[in-house]
Amino acid sequence: MTHETAPVAGGNPQLIEVTRGAMVESRHRAAFAVSDTDGRIVLSAGDFEQPVYARSAIKPLQALPLIESGAAEAFALSNAEIALACASHGGEPRHVETVLAWLARIGCTSADLECGAHLPKNDMATQALLRSQADATPAHNNCSGKHTGFLTLARYMGVPTKGYIAYQHAVQQRVLGTLETMTGLDLGTVPRGIDGCGIPVIGVPLGNLALAFARLTDPRDQPEARQIACERVCAAMAAEPFMIAGSGRYCTRVMTATGGDALIKTGAEGVYCGALPKLGLGIALKVDDGAGRAAEVLMGRLLHHFGVLDKTHADLLTEPLHNCAGTRVGEVRTITDFPV
Repeated sequence: MTHETAPVAGGNPQLIEVTRGAMVESRHRAAFAVSDTDGRIVLSAGDFEQPVYARSAIKPLQALPLIESGAAEAFALSNAEIALACASHGGEPRHVETVLAWLARIGCTSADLECGAHLPKNDMATQALLRSQADATPAHNNCSGKHTGFLTLARYMGVPTKGYIAYQHAVQQRVLGTLETMTGLDLGTVPRGIDGCGIPVIGVPLGNLALAFARLTDPRDQPEARQIACERVCAAMAAEPFMIAGSGRYCTRVMTATGGDALIKTGAEGVYCGALPKLGLGIALKVDDGAGRAAEVLMGRLLHHFGVLDKTHADLLTEPLHNCAGTRVGEVRTITDFPV
């Protein structure tokens, strides 16, 4: 089945709405693409050929060199650690403790992480840290697992760990090469910027991102080492959904509910990517205004369309809105005449 919805005049179509009482209060424009492993777009809406920064949504792809290089085997990385390399975690104790133990095993400390420090994304973890009067460290950064993976790769490659976030560094060049083969693009001259955690971000169209995630689930056209790496990343995400995000987070909730039939990853500014292993499909979406709430609901609707979520997963298909007293006052949902 192929279904494409072109952008409406003035931009991408309005796909998500926010209600309050009986009225629609806000609307979000978005685009998405669903691809098979041959690069055929089987479902789409909006301009899926416009490059976007996928931000943290492509961490599962960025983790592939860690495995295919031999570094993961050399340092005996567990599923939890591989999942952390793909994660935007909440800085809960298990996340931080696993990162610190992993760093120690490769001869590094949190001071070697170049992602910067921030308070945990998880509220309870932040409250506990503040009560302890301890300072947040780079290990609390939601990207500390990915950065520890980069440090591990640098150690294995025998290159300097300092400056591993630079575009020219051997680690980032290896990651770039992986992204090129997975997306099917030459990324040498595409838009480039710096992510919130300091690493390079690369502009890639949604259609090619969807292809990359389809290949993650079915890498038969990739070299043998890449196939093994893809299988390992998928297995780790399915086995350790808590490590990918954390308590109450949408990524973790979906992967737990589906038993790994949907491997999804959020990114900043309204981006979401996902892989459907049993269907051999990849998904990539971007909400124009960067709203994460809309991106989650849009991903849920697409997962429902492909039969990965059903009506028993109502809490994953819409997002309720509550006021400060806890009263439900509205919801975030797909539009009534959603195109599929």
